Amino acid sequence: MAIPSHGHGEKEWRVTIETIQLLTPEGERVDHPEYPLDDVDIKGMYRDMALVRRIDTEAIALQRQGELALWAPLLGQEAAQIGSARALSPKDMAFPSYREHGVAWCRGMDILRVFELFRGVTHGAWDPEEHKFHLYTVVIGDQTLHATGYAMGIQRDGSEDEAVIAYFGDGATSQGDVSEAFAWASVFHAPLVFFCQNNQFAISAPPERQSRAPIYQRASGFGFPGIRVDGNDVLAVYAVTKQALRSAREGNGPTLIEAFTYRMGAHTTTDDPTRYRLASELEAWRLRDPLERVRSWLVRTGQADGSFFEQIEAEADELAAKLRASVLALPDPPPLALFDNVYAGSSTILDAEREQYAAYLAGFAEEGAGR
Repeated sequence: MAIPSHGHGEKEWRVTIETIQLLTPEGERVDHPEYPLDDVDIKGMYRDMALVRRIDTEAIALQRQGELALWAPLLGQEAAQIGSARALSPKDMAFPSYREHGVAWCRGMDILRVFELFRGVTHGAWDPEEHKFHLYTVVIGDQTLHATGYAMGIQRDGSEDEAVIAYFGDGATSQGDVSEAFAWASVFHAPLVFFCQNNQFAISAPPERQSRAPIYQRASGFGFPGIRVDGNDVLAVYAVTKQALRSAREGNGPTLIEAFTYRMGAHTTTDDPTRYRLASELEAWRLRDPLERVRSWLVRTGQADGSFFEQIEAEADELAAKLRASVLALPDPPPLALFDNVYAGSSTILDAEREQYAAYLAGFAEEGAGR
């Protein structure tokens, strides 16, 4: 509950916040009566997080070398993505933004498809139904409306074993599309989980420049539950997301999950985060590293030794090498392929633009032939 107080000529707000946590930054288990953990493959979750982090590192290197046009790093958000994705059932549909590389990995996608998109050789070369993972959405917040419509669709189909999850960042909550999605999903009781990765910066704007109250509390204004979870705690994220998805499948409507995490890298590879955040803040969040807390727990409990982590590192290096070779081997698409699959049918404007571009390209061929 928010309690108003006065200070400096305007109202200030003290807000009671509960953050669900099952694994501390030091790697110690915390029990929570509402979120008991089933049999969880935590070693598998560590492997996923480690491999996805290595994929992310390789992608940044490829972009810096001019092999990718852009990349949206996920460093620091591995637990939020792996924990939530592992809570999904095979029939659940995920709607990502443009940073959910870990979710793509967990859904069984060939991660090269994501690299094709950022290399600019495809518009998004995967079938959303194949892995129940929708295309990346760069327009901020749009995917929440797409997810709401899809959820309302399966609801009307009478499906009782499917749910939908929509991923977005803290910055997207300032977009009207997200509020519209909240309203529609709530009113129509859609089987949907809104999963907000609050990584503390909407490019350069911190949450306090976007909202006077915690993001998860916005759900109450739309008539459905919201919850904040430690986004760097893969166990807590898994447990909270699994329960929210179960609630959606049982006909209880949507839930908003705010995964409180931190973007350790840049917003994208075109961004310079040193211009808007302090080095001391970054160092403080390094102590909450999602991989290190799982590693500490595995070692402390005797579930993993040095050989396990060495094996994961070797697998990560092998994966990165194969991925690099595959990216470099990607063929460039024909220039006119730019106009393919823009619309399902023909378009007068698009056809005219295609003809103009074809004539432009033909001019180079004629110039070469005349030499």
